[in-house]
This record gives sequence, structure tokens and C-alpha cells, in this order.
Amino acid sequence: MRAKLIYLFLAFFIFISCSKEEVIYEPTKKINPYITYEEGLRAFKENDFFFASKKFSEAELNFEDPKAAAKAAIMASYSLYGINFYQEAEESLNRFLTTYPGDKNTIYAYYLLAIIYYEQIEDEKKDLEPLLKARKQINFFLKKYPNNDYAIDLKFKSDLIQNQLSAKELYIAKYYISVKKWVPAINRLKVIVDQYSKTIFIEEALHRLVEIHYHLGLEEEAKRYASILGYNYNSSKWFEQSYKILNKDYNFIKKKQPNQKKNIFKRIINKIK
Repeated sequence: MRAKLIYLFLAFFIFISCSKEEVIYEPTKKINPYITYEEGLRAFKENDFFFASKKFSEAELNFEDPKAAAKAAIMASYSLYGINFYQEAEESLNRFLTTYPGDKNTIYAYYLLAIIYYEQIEDEKKDLEPLLKARKQINFFLKKYPNNDYAIDLKFKSDLIQNQLSAKELYIAKYYISVKKWVPAINRLKVIVDQYSKTIFIEEALHRLVEIHYHLGLEEEAKRYASILGYNYNSSKWFEQSYKILNKDYNFIKKKQPNQKKNIFKRIINKIK
């Protein structure tokens, strides 16, 4: 009896299996990349950068024309940058440069990489890595494309990076001064003097060197840095403070600002005369 039940079950299972319709593979419909690209472009113009990046990437995969695929790829990269997806945008740009090295937009891709690194820079108290990466990428661009229009913007940003690096050195030097670690403080300040002499922090760095050397009894060294400060920045407040350290009895006389009202009255009187 049990054997009969097993045979009936097997017969029923075979009957059901045979009665099912045979599954036929149907290939997915081919995507029109031009339509997909237009969808991405519309989203891009509406500032929907996330959706735009997806559509541009999809279009790139379906374009047969390498130029059109490269254009879609760079647009996808910029869309990711537009929503501050910096890591994804960086990866996308590096892939673009590897896949389409001869494309006309490679210059822009290098520029956008520099901007991505630059925009991740924080103040002098934070991580140094974004500063160094930005400087490296900007220097690479300026060396490779010195006469390009983007170079003007990157030269300006390069100066700001130099100031930021200088600020970092000064911040660390001040910390060493606060804990009376004079040698590392001097070393940090000398980095500013040697490497970042064109930044806005050079004046304070020279003053701090005067201050430290005078405190340590090294008056000749203090005077040497004071003379550099005086020769180049003799009208700055840092020179005034350094001069007071070396000449404690000296008082700076500030020039009185002319009374504008009196000057106006004098001009009116002269005209009347």
C-alpha cells in the first residue's frame, strides 16, 4: 500500500512538471543611450544631480561612440561632485582618465580633481592630508597646463594653500611655545621663514623668533631676525612688538589722523576767498 502511494505521488509530480510551460529566455530591450543622456541632462539642469549621475552612467555603458561615452562619463563625475560625493566623484574621474585618456575633457577632469581636494581643506587645526593632496594636484596641473584658463583659478588657490600650510606651522609653533618647547618651536617657525616667506604669517613668525631667542639670551640671533622683519615689514605691528623687546624704553608715536571736518572747512574757505 505504501509503495503504491509513492508511485502515485511520483506520477503526479511528473505530470505537473510536464504541464508547466517551458520558460523561454527573452533578452532585455536595448536602451537608447541618447534618450537616457537627455534624461540625465534634464535632471542636471534641475539640480537633481543624484538622478543625473545615474542616467549619465547608464548612458555611458550603452553608447557605442567613445566620444559620447566619454562625455556622459565626465557629466556623471561632475554630478557626483555637485552633491558633494567627493570620494565617488574622485573615483569616477580617475576611471574617466584611465578609460578615455585622449578625450578633450581630460584637462577639465584634472582641474575638477584639484577642486575636489581643495574643497575638503579645513582649518589649520584639522587633518593635513587634504591640504597636501590639493597642493600636489594643483602643482601637477600648473606644471602640465600652465597656460590653460583653469590655471588662473588654481594659481590663486595655490597661494591660499600656501597660507594654510603656513598657518598650520604657526599653530604648532605656538603650541610648543605654550609648553616651553623652544627648539621644536624654532624649527617650525624656520619652516615658515624658509618655505612660506610670501604668506601673511611670515611677519608673526619672524617676531616669534625674535621673542624666543631674546628669552633664551641669544640677543644676536634675536637682532638678526628683528633686522629682517624691520627691513621688509617696518610698518607692521609685529615689527613694533619686536622693537619693544629689544628697546624696552622706546615708545612708538602714532601719527595723528588729520581732522577731516577741519580740512573740509579749509577747502570751503579757500574757495570762498
